[in-house]
Amino acid sequence: MGQVQRPGAGRTASLCTQAALRYPDGPMNAPDLEPTPAGATDATDADEAFMRMALAEAARAADAGEVPVGALIVAGGRVIGRGHNLRERSQDPTSHAEMVALRAAAARLACWRLLDATCYVTLEPCPMCAGALVHARVARVVYGCDDPKAGALRSLYRLGEDSRLNHRFETRAGVLADECAAALSSFFAAIRAGRRGR
Repeated sequence: MGQVQRPGAGRTASLCTQAALRYPDGPMNAPDLEPTPAGATDATDADEAFMRMALAEAARAADAGEVPVGALIVAGGRVIGRGHNLRERSQDPTSHAEMVALRAAAARLACWRLLDATCYVTLEPCPMCAGALVHARVARVVYGCDDPKAGALRSLYRLGEDSRLNHRFETRAGVLADECAAALSSFFAAIRAGRRGR
């Protein structure tokens, strides 16, 4: 998908990238960044491997009593941001997994433009998160299962490819969809069972 840039946007984005990559020990080369998972031989393998890492984030959310959605931001084959739902803990309605991961990635790079980055998320992004991904200028979004009630990339809206917006990104849906859906189903089933047991 193409993207439309405002005058001067390319220069500013270039400056962000230069600042992030300026020093050998700078943000993009930090030792705690995780490289492309071992054994990933092509884009499909890498997508599945990173989605498994997003599922691990979703499991952390479930362990904390949060809806199990996990997200990663990956650039240059490395994880630069990660997150899971934190709405209950933070009492912040914007603390969706994607938002947490985007904030972490932008903070790491000291730049809000996440050009050439891919967001991996276990559930199709909602309108808020899809809008944030547009604003962050990500190149690609890979998600697990569809969200028929709030999905904004395929189910209800197609914000990632809307030509009226100033940026568009590639979307890949259905990566490990069954596992992502199962994490959500088992979480809500446990909640329902707990309510019945009272």
